[in-house]
Amino acid sequence: MSENGTPGQPQAGGEAPSSASTETAAPATEQPSTTGQGGQPSAADLVGLVGDKTDDALVSMINEHGVDTFIGGIFEEMAKRFLPDKAAGRTAVIEYDITMPESTEIYQLDVAGGACSVSKGASKEASVALTLAAPDFLRLITGKLNGVNAFMSGKLKLKGDMMLAQTMQGWFDAS
Repeated sequence: MSENGTPGQPQAGGEAPSSASTETAAPATEQPSTTGQGGQPSAADLVGLVGDKTDDALVSMINEHGVDTFIGGIFEEMAKRFLPDKAAGRTAVIEYDITMPESTEIYQLDVAGGACSVSKGASKEASVALTLAAPDFLRLITGKLNGVNAFMSGKLKLKGDMMLAQTMQGWFDAS
């Protein structure tokens, strides 16, 4: 949870946004106590897997299970947790540029017509793009890194519609 008790919620004044929600991903080195669908850890398990690990440990965890499987699973879960009533009438392409030591992984969430789909790569022009290192991305979506603090410290870079970036986290179920 963020400092104000809400995952990824900006502080008063709304200087910066954060990620959409707490998500699930592929299993990591530690075996989670409970698993979600398909053997993937639940959202609570992902928080436990991220814990207080170092950047190197988080990158190793991602690499161990495959970048596409681990990070892609998070974005698939984000699309499943989309709340169409919260984004009623909105159309947006939300891009995440997640930097790994050897590459940058790009995922887009396309919100249109009351639905949310995910794609790998930058196939569409983004309404807003969030850029951050993979360990910080994991900390952000699990609430271990506050979005405003990440933005103010330079860990999170934004390009595009800042107002969208401030409101989009409410479009996803963070439970």
